[in-house]
Amino acid sequence: MSNQIPSPQKSSSSSTKPHITWSDSYSKAQSTIESLSAILPTFPPLLSSSETPATSLLHDPDVAAQISTLLHRGPDSGAVNDSLCAWLYDTFHSSEPDLHLVVLRFLPTLAGVYLSRAGHRPLPGFESVLLAIYSHETTSRNGQATTVSIPDLAHSSIYHETKHATKNSSTELHLAVISPTLEPHGTVRSARRARIVGVALELYYKNISRIPDGSKIEFCEFCKIWSGIEDNELQGRQELGKSEKVEGRRGRINLPWELLQPIVRILGHCLLRAEKYDELFNVAFSACRCLHARAMHDINAQAILATRSLLKLAEIAVNPVDSVDYTEITVSNVITIN
Repeated sequence: MSNQIPSPQKSSSSSTKPHITWSDSYSKAQSTIESLSAILPTFPPLLSSSETPATSLLHDPDVAAQISTLLHRGPDSGAVNDSLCAWLYDTFHSSEPDLHLVVLRFLPTLAGVYLSRAGHRPLPGFESVLLAIYSHETTSRNGQATTVSIPDLAHSSIYHETKHATKNSSTELHLAVISPTLEPHGTVRSARRARIVGVALELYYKNISRIPDGSKIEFCEFCKIWSGIEDNELQGRQELGKSEKVEGRRGRINLPWELLQPIVRILGHCLLRAEKYDELFNVAFSACRCLHARAMHDINAQAILATRSLLKLAEIAVNPVDSVDYTEITVSNVITIN
């Protein structure tokens, strides 16, 4: 029998997680801010003296604008010696959830620039950050798929009747796979690119309620670029004509379901949250229109259904008077005998 005494820094409820004090979190956030100040051209002096440095860093618009500009147009943007990518990589590898949020806040810009440039030149700086996020999600999920239970339509309900009688009355468990199982990857190959970025966007979606609106607006703008379609082309019509080319447009990318699904979920949050008619809602609606037009152009039935359903839900949310709930059971005093 071992006589080792358990470490006092580990709680009895979770022996695998180290005890992190407020001073530890503060010190790590301060160290992160000091490292960033050496990279950015200018740095707000009040940020270094904030009592909540990680939260202040997350919501600072000046810092966000400078980081986005460097990711877009920095001389070493995405290269192996990109100091900003190295900072994002090191920051995400910290054990602080608030610092993870800071990195996720810039994921739309990083993924947007990366997907638009991938295949033209090596981008190991961007890929290192994406692989760090992918590895984190693979570990936290233990590689397992994300599933959700769905009703068994083989059995009648108050909303429908089955045409064929079931052999037994037991209801089996039906699972829909939201995200397939994850395999560890050490490099980003072209065949894995959409999956790795898609998993990173899934983590972004999980934390989306805590991410500033500016990040979500940037994401929506990149969705329009990825679609290869401008919203002003869609005025007065639902989709582009089949003869109109979108293949050669700058920024257009392939949109397999493993990438499009988290995109649609993020747009759903932007469209169906409580606030309406603000900048985020408008740009998200525009992005959804562009993706729907792209799906119609590609004749992608799965993407058409997802994007059109999201557009319809957004229209209902804005004009609830014009909507009809077909699942609502009508109340009547008249008895109908068939």
